[in-house]
Amino acid sequence: MPGAVEQAGAMTEHGRDHPGAHHQDQGNTHDGAAHLWDQMYRTRPRIWSGKPNPQLVREASGLKPGRALDLGCGEGADALWLAQQGWTVTAVDVSAVALGRAAAHAAEAKHGPRITWVQQDLAAWQPEAEFDLVSAQFLHSPALPWQQSLKAAASAVRPGGTLLIVGHHPDRLPPWGSHMSADRFFTPEQLAFELHPTRPGWRLDVAASRERAVEGPDGQRATIADAVLRATREGGQL
Repeated sequence: MPGAVEQAGAMTEHGRDHPGAHHQDQGNTHDGAAHLWDQMYRTRPRIWSGKPNPQLVREASGLKPGRALDLGCGEGADALWLAQQGWTVTAVDVSAVALGRAAAHAAEAKHGPRITWVQQDLAAWQPEAEFDLVSAQFLHSPALPWQQSLKAAASAVRPGGTLLIVGHHPDRLPPWGSHMSADRFFTPEQLAFELHPTRPGWRLDVAASRERAVEGPDGQRATIADAVLRATREGGQL
């Protein structure tokens, strides 16, 4: 969900109707999760930095654009960056507040029409299509076990497509996020084990822990680590 830890110290980086933007509400949003995230987004007029997540930029820049699924899209920075690179994006989040901001940003952007915003609770939603890229950046939520969300993400990757999962490493959380339960987070090794990308049908391309300097909500500075997994579903042409 967030993309910029340095702006909020919350759980992820990641939209509602706005002129010029596509929006779908498929009616399965869980009120509890939606309320939790709506309340978080209402604490400030902007939660995240507005910049795409750095690991997404690093890992997706060399991919041939196609159809992308952005899970936990938040205020839309990742989806907008993907659209600028030529991707057609389905961006999903449980928060109507976040989606409203994302759609507003997209309405002002040249490539905004490439994005469809979908309000759904990922604990229940299952995509009806397969994608060339499925990205879940910092999808850490108390209402959604990471194992469940990441398996759903893997199931949405088409043959030949890419799965990209990035999150906070549990051993290198920012000091302002140390109160969060470590079982919300994962190591690259845990991702690889849970998603079984090395079994037949998946090629493991990246499983790494990468340090990154961040700034906290009150200007604090720290070095954290991102857990990164990129895998290719075999059986098709990229």
